[in-house]
Amino acid sequence: MPKPPKLSLASIVAASAPSSKPQQSAEIVQLETGAASLRRPNATLKQRARQMSVYLEPPVYDQLRDIAHAERAKMHGLMLEALDLLFKQRGARSIDQLNEPGGR
Repeated sequence: MPKPPKLSLASIVAASAPSSKPQQSAEIVQLETGAASLRRPNATLKQRARQMSVYLEPPVYDQLRDIAHAERAKMHGLMLEALDLLFKQRGARSIDQLNEPGGR
């Protein structure tokens, strides 16, 4: 038994259009992607940032959690502070400098 022909989106759209109108080709819509869409001022951190996993040994994780609890801070903020100290120690630009317009 031969395989049925593969359907394309254009053929499906054309088949669903009423036959009284002349057939029109399907319109292709371009979605906005790239860094320009991620730098919107009202975008959330989750929309702007990239996610990175960090694997910590249990004692290291526990100590970070304890410090965050004692300082009533979030672990994420402490991790950013640690990265800022690393950047300073290595002579690189700080997180604030990187986040300025044109900072990259």
